[in-house]
Amino acid sequence: MDEDTPPPATHDLGGAPRFRCTPVEPDDNAPPDEFGKRVDALRQLLAQRGLMSVDELRRCVEAIPDAEYHALGYYERWLRAISGLMVEKGVVGAKDIAS
Repeated sequence: MDEDTPPPATHDLGGAPRFRCTPVEPDDNAPPDEFGKRVDALRQLLAQRGLMSVDELRRCVEAIPDAEYHALGYYERWLRAISGLMVEKGVVGAKDIAS
């Protein structure tokens, strides 16, 4: 990487040696657990009401600080991003979001 190339973002794990693992056969038909279903339902409702887009969700997921990003699960990242975006847009206040 030369000095003009920025380091990869936290979410950009492709090729990072510390994240290499043994290939597995994914179960593409496996549904999310109940928590994941609820988070996805919330995402869909907010999108239908024009309160957020997939691009905004992605931006907010990618903005999660490194240590927090790696400590959270997939749908936990979504919920963290959705919460932050709703605060950013003034839909809810920061004090309304439980830590």
